[in-house]
Amino acid sequence: MSTALPWSTAWAIARRDLSARFRGLRLLLVCLFLGVGALAAIGTLTGAIESELDGRGRTILGGDVEVSVWQREPSAQENAAFAQLGTISTGTRMQAMARSGDLAVPIELKAVDARWPLVGTARLKDGRAVGAPPPSAAWLAEGAAQRLGVGPGDSVTIGTTALRVGGILAVEPDRLGEGFTLGPVVVVDAALPAAAGLTAPGAMYRSKVRIALPPAADPTASVEALKRQFPAAGFEYRTRDRAAPGAERFVSRMGEFLVLVGLAALAIAGIGIGGGVSSYLEARRTSIATLKVLGASSTDIARIYLLQITAAALVGSLAGLIAGVLVTPLFAAALGDLLPVARGLVFDPTALLRAMTYGLLVALVFAVPPLLAARRFPAMALMRARVTPLPSNRRELVLPVGLGLAAIAALAMLTAAQPLVTAWFLAGALGLLVLLGALGWAIRKLAARLPRPGHPLLRLALANLHRPGAQTGALVTALGFGLSAFVLLAAVQTSLDANIERRVPARAPDYFVLDVPRERADAFRAAVSAVAPEAEVRTVPALRGSILAYGPKDAMIRVSSLKTIPEGAWPLRGERGLTYSEQVPEGNTVTAGTWWAKDYAGEPLVSIDERLAEALDLKIGDYLGVGLLGVERTARISSLRRIDWDSMGFNYVLVFSPNALTDAPHNLAATIDLPDGAAGASTDNGPLLRALVRGFPSSSVIEVGGVLTQARALLGQVSVAVLAAASVAVLAGVAVLLGAIAAARASRLYDNVILRVLGASRRQLLALQAAEYGLLALLLAGVALALGSGVAWLVVVQLFEFDWLPNWPQVLAVLGAGLGLVILFALGGSLPLLRAKPAQALREL
Repeated sequence: MSTALPWSTAWAIARRDLSARFRGLRLLLVCLFLGVGALAAIGTLTGAIESELDGRGRTILGGDVEVSVWQREPSAQENAAFAQLGTISTGTRMQAMARSGDLAVPIELKAVDARWPLVGTARLKDGRAVGAPPPSAAWLAEGAAQRLGVGPGDSVTIGTTALRVGGILAVEPDRLGEGFTLGPVVVVDAALPAAAGLTAPGAMYRSKVRIALPPAADPTASVEALKRQFPAAGFEYRTRDRAAPGAERFVSRMGEFLVLVGLAALAIAGIGIGGGVSSYLEARRTSIATLKVLGASSTDIARIYLLQITAAALVGSLAGLIAGVLVTPLFAAALGDLLPVARGLVFDPTALLRAMTYGLLVALVFAVPPLLAARRFPAMALMRARVTPLPSNRRELVLPVGLGLAAIAALAMLTAAQPLVTAWFLAGALGLLVLLGALGWAIRKLAARLPRPGHPLLRLALANLHRPGAQTGALVTALGFGLSAFVLLAAVQTSLDANIERRVPARAPDYFVLDVPRERADAFRAAVSAVAPEAEVRTVPALRGSILAYGPKDAMIRVSSLKTIPEGAWPLRGERGLTYSEQVPEGNTVTAGTWWAKDYAGEPLVSIDERLAEALDLKIGDYLGVGLLGVERTARISSLRRIDWDSMGFNYVLVFSPNALTDAPHNLAATIDLPDGAAGASTDNGPLLRALVRGFPSSSVIEVGGVLTQARALLGQVSVAVLAAASVAVLAGVAVLLGAIAAARASRLYDNVILRVLGASRRQLLALQAAEYGLLALLLAGVALALGSGVAWLVVVQLFEFDWLPNWPQVLAVLGAGLGLVILFALGGSLPLLRAKPAQALREL
C-alpha cells in the first residue's frame, strides 16, 4: 500500500506548477476578491458605526436616560422622582422662527439649562468650550447664521425676544440624539421660550429631561421604575444603549441588506469558482495523467491541486480584505455627519475574519466537485477525456459539500440581525441552485428529444446542448444567476425611485404653520389673503398624546404591559398628533362604522386608521385610552378610515369627536397652498413668510419646498447606496458569465477544430456560437425575470418595507441588455478558437 505524499512535498510540486500570475485561476481570484471585499467593507463599516453608537451612547443621548413629554413641563413630583435617580438637565425643543431684519427662517429651538451638556463638550467655531448661553444670547448652527446673514455680535429675534448671536456652533455633542429637524438649530437659555411667549397653553413643544445616573445604576431598571410610578404621564423614554434608535434601525437594516448582497455576490461567484476550477483542472489534464503514470495516488493529486486552489483562494480573499478596509474611509466620508463613524482606516477583526471565512467556505464548496472528479480517474481515462467525458460520483460530494454548506448557513444565521430574512435568503439561494441545476438537466434531455432542424447550424447548435461533455448545466446556472442579477438590480432601483416619487410628492402645500392661536384663526386667514388672495388655507386643531390602552371596554390592554409592539402598530410608540373634526377629513374614506353627527354631544368617540385597527385587532365599539397633558381620556371607536398617506396634507391616525378634546388647551396647525406664480410663493423669505412672522411671532412657519428637497436628498442617498451595493452582485454575475463562457470555450476547441477540418468557415462557427447561446439565453430569460423579481420583492418589501413599484419596461430593457451582453461575450470568447491552427490543436489533444 503506497504512502501519500507529505504535505511539504505536495506543496513543492504545487508551487512549481502554479504560475506566479495564477494563470488559469484568475476567475477564482476575481470572484473571491469581489465577494470577500464586499463583505469586508460592509462588516467593517457597519461594525464601526454600531461601535460608535454603543461607545458614544451617553454623549449622543446627553445622559443615561432621557424622558420627554409634549405640550407640558414635568410636574414638581415628576422632577423630584427624576432627581432621585441622578443629576438632571431640563430643557425644551420646538419649532420656531428666527428673524434678522427682513430675513426669517424656521429653526429648531433648543432651550437648555445651566447643566447642559451633561455629557460631552459643546464647542463654538472660535474654539471655546461652552454650556448654556447667557439669557440674552444664543448659539446658532452654521446653517441658521448663513440663512439669516448674521455672525457673532449681531442680533436676531425669536418670538418677541431679541437675542445677541454669542457664537456659531461647531460641535453639538447630542446632535444625533435629537433626531430629524425641520430647520437649523439655535440653542438658547431654558427660560427663553416662556419669556418669548412660545410655550403658552396649547403650544406645540416638547419638554426633555436628561438624567446622568450613578456609575452602578442600570438605565433600563430606572426607566421601568419610572413607568410604574407614572403609568399615565405620557412620557417617552430613551436610554444610552438606544440613544439614536432611528439611526440604529437604519444601520441594522442597511447592514443586513448589504451582508445579503455580499453573500449573493459570493453565491454567484461560487458558480464562477466551480467553473474556473473545472477549466483549470481540464487544462492540467495532461499533467495529472503524467503524475499518475509516475505513481502519484489519487490522494496525492487531491493534495497538490487543493494546495494550489487554496493558495489562490487565500490570495484572492486577502486582496478582497485589503480592498474592503481601504474603501471603508470613502464610505465614512460619504456619510458625512449623518452617522457617527471614525474617519480613517478602521480595522474590525471580527468582520474581516467573518468575510475571510465566508470566502474560503464558498471556495471549498464549489471547488470540491471538480477536484474529486480529477482525483478518482486512472491516467488513461484522463488522457481520453476529450472524447470520453469523466463520469461523476455524486456520493463523494455529500460530505465535503454538505459540511461546507452547513458551515455557511450556521455562520450566516449566528451573525444575522434578522434571522428570518437570512434564512429565507439561504433557502432561496439553495433552491435557486437546485432549480437551475434541474433546468440544465431538463434542457439537455429536451434538446436530445426534439426533432432535428433542417438548417445545419441550428442542428449543430441544438446538438451542442446535449452532446457528451456539453457544458449546458454550468452555462444554465451561470446564465441564470447572471441574468437574475441584472433583473434584481433594475427592479430594486426602479422600485426605490418610484417610492421616492410617491412618498415625496412633487405637489404639496407651500407652507405648514404650527401654533396658530385658536382665537386668531380669522386674523391668520386675513393675513394670508392680504398677500396672496387666491391662497387656499386649511386649519385643524393640533394636539399631542400617546395611546395608553386599547381593546374592549372591560378588557383593555395597557400599552405599558406589552413586551413588544405588534407589527404595524407604530402609533403605539411615543406620542402622536391628535385632532378633532366634525367632518371626515379630506383625503380620508370611512371603511367601517359611521361618522358622528354635527354638534354631537354624547359619549366621546374616535375614528382610527384601518391599518392600525388591523394590527391591533380592534373593532367598532372597542375603546381607546390616550394620555393628553398628563391626563388619560377614553373614547369609543365609532369608525375606521383609509388614509391617503401619499398626500402632504394633514393625516391623523386618530381623529376624535369635538366634544372629546375641545376643552384641552391647544392651538391650530395650518397649511397654505399658493397658486403657481403667486406673490407669496414658497421661496426663501417671500412676502407671505415675512408677513406671517411679523403678525404671528409665536407661530412656526415651515417652508415645505426645503423639507421636500431634504427628504428627496436623503432617500436619494439610500437609493444610490443600494444601487452601488447591488452592483457588486452584478459584477460577480458578469465575472461568472465570462468564466462560464471561457470554460465552455476550452471544451469546444476539439469540436471547432474538427469542424474547421471538415470545411466550416469562421462565419459559420460564429453563427453556431450565437445560435447556441441565443437559444439558452432566450430559454433562461423568463426564469431570470421571475427569480430576479422575486428576490427584488423580498429586498424592497420585506427588508426595507417600501411599496413594490418596479418599472417593468425598464426592467425588461435591462434584461434585454443582459441578453445582448451574453451574446457579445459568447462571440468574443469564440474569437481565440477561430485563430487556433487545426494541425497544432490536433497534436495537443
